[in-house]
Amino acid sequence: MPPRDRDPDQEPRSATTGERQLSGPGVSHSTPVDYVDAPAGTSLRRTLPRAWAMIRPYWFSDDRWVARGLLVAVVALTLGMVYLTVLLNQWNNAFYSALQDKNMVAFRLQLFRVTWLIGIFIVLAVYQVYLNQMLEIRWRRWLTKRYLRAWLDDCAYYRMQLMARETDNPDQRIAEDVHLLAAHTLGLFTGALRATVTLVTFVAILWGLSGWLTIPVAGWSITVPGYMVWVALLYAIAGTWVTDWLGRPLVRLNYDKQRYEADFRFSLVRFRENTEGVALYRGEEDEFRGFLGRFEDVVRNWWGLMRRQKRMTYFTSAYGLGAWIVPSIVAAPRYFRGELGLGGLMQTNQAFQQVQDALSFFVQSYKEIAAWCAVVERLAGFERSLERVRQSSDGGVRRAEGAPAHLAVEGVDIYLPDGRLLMENVNFTVLRGEAVLLAGASGSGKSTLIRAIAGIWPFGRGEVRLPKGARVLFLPQRPYLPIGTLRDVVSYPMPSAGVSDATLREALDAVGLPELGDRLDEAAHWAQQLSPGQQQRVAFARALVQKPDWLFLDEATSALDEMSEARLYRLVRDRLSDTTVFSIGHRGTLGAFHSRRLTVELHDSAPASIVETSGPEAGPEHALRRDPGAAKSR
Repeated sequence: MPPRDRDPDQEPRSATTGERQLSGPGVSHSTPVDYVDAPAGTSLRRTLPRAWAMIRPYWFSDDRWVARGLLVAVVALTLGMVYLTVLLNQWNNAFYSALQDKNMVAFRLQLFRVTWLIGIFIVLAVYQVYLNQMLEIRWRRWLTKRYLRAWLDDCAYYRMQLMARETDNPDQRIAEDVHLLAAHTLGLFTGALRATVTLVTFVAILWGLSGWLTIPVAGWSITVPGYMVWVALLYAIAGTWVTDWLGRPLVRLNYDKQRYEADFRFSLVRFRENTEGVALYRGEEDEFRGFLGRFEDVVRNWWGLMRRQKRMTYFTSAYGLGAWIVPSIVAAPRYFRGELGLGGLMQTNQAFQQVQDALSFFVQSYKEIAAWCAVVERLAGFERSLERVRQSSDGGVRRAEGAPAHLAVEGVDIYLPDGRLLMENVNFTVLRGEAVLLAGASGSGKSTLIRAIAGIWPFGRGEVRLPKGARVLFLPQRPYLPIGTLRDVVSYPMPSAGVSDATLREALDAVGLPELGDRLDEAAHWAQQLSPGQQQRVAFARALVQKPDWLFLDEATSALDEMSEARLYRLVRDRLSDTTVFSIGHRGTLGAFHSRRLTVELHDSAPASIVETSGPEAGPEHALRRDPGAAKSR
């Protein structure tokens, strides 16, 4: 056991992961700190395996046949567009030859031919985009469901905010990064496919059109077959190398762009959720400074993107213009020697540009590749965080099946996220039908104990035993009210379709909110419309509707006056007589509604303990000790 007054920043860290190892006895997990999940230098060699691990599951999922069918259709349309490009390349020769020969009949024939070629090309292009978007939204829907399920299962979302500090804004990763993964992957795939097929097709055409180039060297002559193919290849290799050198920092800049934008949006949303508190504190100036500070991160990152993209634009613009003029310069000698006609020259130029475009796919798509790499890194960090959360759930406080009539907390140790001991060797039993009150000073760890019983606190060891199939409901001090209709709010988390209007109205009337009974179909942001006291009454209405076997109340009446509090507790005892009630509270008046009382007692020189001050089973087996040097946790 480490010294209790040890600086948490001096806890041992993993040499490879940057994690602080919790050193309390029996703790088998670690807490990541100061971890950055996107290194400054991200390479395709490392990104591609991660991307494949994310991409592969969809193509073998239940939606695989539709997805594969759409992909085949997109590929077929892409190949059709390449074939039409070949026909248009041949048309260049015929059209410009007709101009050179001043052949009006051939000229009109080629105009008619190009009309239907362009018409077919447009149809193929439209449906290629349409089917690609259809595949994209199906893939995004599947990915979104997958990541949402992984985030919500086993309270991973709650554990993540305590443990996985590398994952900023998981909501943004699910809402935006998943979309970008599907969009960029399909865009890059179809672009790479088209570039590959175009390269193979037009290399053969350009090779035939290039002829032979003879280069005299020191009295000797070197003959180069298909010389324009080699010029295009060298031109593209040089462009790719320079583009990679100039654009490599874009991966990190795009990664940070997503993070800073999400931080700024989140600060605005959080402000909107807490407008009343800000208004009462007159905290507008402080919020304004905070908003500007986060937006300055966006601006600073934007300037970095601008500077890097400016350099990229200088080069890519020159590179694109060069690709337009270089083939004319290289092919000009053969034209002036009469080896090529005007039509052949134009066809050669167009074939050269197609080959060069195909070889330059990396150059032209670098910004999208950089954004794709950043998205993959962010989702990979999200998946690593989820995996750490899942691993931590194997070593925390265990929840097991217990006897049919009681809850047992056995040998539970609870730690704070920084590794310090909060509670040690917690042991007590609550029988079915009892009403137990846990009282004590604020900050003594009562609510953390409730979280451990609920199975959402990942830092600890020991075991909590609950009856098999028991219906358990936890009412926190600040109830969660989802945005939606009032019937959804009152029945939460049960589906509202399974609860009658009469039941909901009767529950609202019983807790003192009869005026809400006629507003069940009204959709609103109820957390902003209802006062804290009204929200706590709604939580009690949920208990009346759901009729749990075990009801845990964590200061669930703190916003109510004593008379209203007494009314709600009497209502619970009258309507839910078979329900076991376990309460946390500070008011002395709560004792009258509970048959047992556990009290946290803090001492200056000894560990705190929970002592049973009333009830039939008072004794040392109910004692809980707490490290007095630990940080407060309500």
